[in-house]
Amino acid sequence: MNISSENLVEKIVSFVRQEESNRLTPEIHIYDEPLVGFAQARDPLFVELKKESVVGDVHRLPQEWLTDAGTVISYFLPFSEKVRLSNHGRGLASEEWLKGRYQGEGLNNKLRNFLAAELTAVGGRAVAPAIEKDWLADYQLFRSNWSERHVAWIAGLGTFSLNRGLITSRGMAGRFGSVVTNIELTPTKRAYQSFFEYCPFLVDGSCGACIERCPAGAISACGKDKKKCHQYIFIDDPLAAVRIRHGYSGSACGKCQTAVPCEWAIP
Repeated sequence: MNISSENLVEKIVSFVRQEESNRLTPEIHIYDEPLVGFAQARDPLFVELKKESVVGDVHRLPQEWLTDAGTVISYFLPFSEKVRLSNHGRGLASEEWLKGRYQGEGLNNKLRNFLAAELTAVGGRAVAPAIEKDWLADYQLFRSNWSERHVAWIAGLGTFSLNRGLITSRGMAGRFGSVVTNIELTPTKRAYQSFFEYCPFLVDGSCGACIERCPAGAISACGKDKKKCHQYIFIDDPLAAVRIRHGYSGSACGKCQTAVPCEWAIP
């Protein structure tokens, strides 16, 4: 099959750069250039995700999405500076951040489909778990059967933070996506050893900026209370009037991802 990791990175970057929906206005684009990583579908870390201390048994292996899986392609779509800066204030999420979250995820789904189609076009097989009918999210236990952030961690894109976001070389403010294919591609070498290596607070107790940034009080030295976060964003829904005006089914916040040292880089 005539395709390489380098070819796919070029295709992903070009798609995001040229996609018309990657703009909120003529002056504001949603995403900067993506980061892309590759993981062997047989990497033993995928089995680790099934542990209760990580995600849980609900998390599927790549082979449970595609029986002959060879590679998992993971990517990070970093929000542009204008989208990030718009959300630096205290209080409610900015309108640009809300639009970026939902319009940006629409673009992400287009990219998932585009990437799967490109792999199929060269004779491979591919599936994007997050848009498959079998994808499930449990909002009682706050876990899914395919976690984009955990997959990105395995694919060498970054490590977790106190707020449970994933810190990449371009920060954590953005969206993740992935595709499983039977094509064997060169895996990305992970530049880290531990799960929380890029988070200063979890390494030596410094920083902790995301604790004060959280309007729900969901982040503490102990980590993130996902129930509090979910309650604030989706039940209390302080952005209800704005999101309904735009026709969005869900809300957004992103305060712990912005105006913090890991917003756009590894601290």
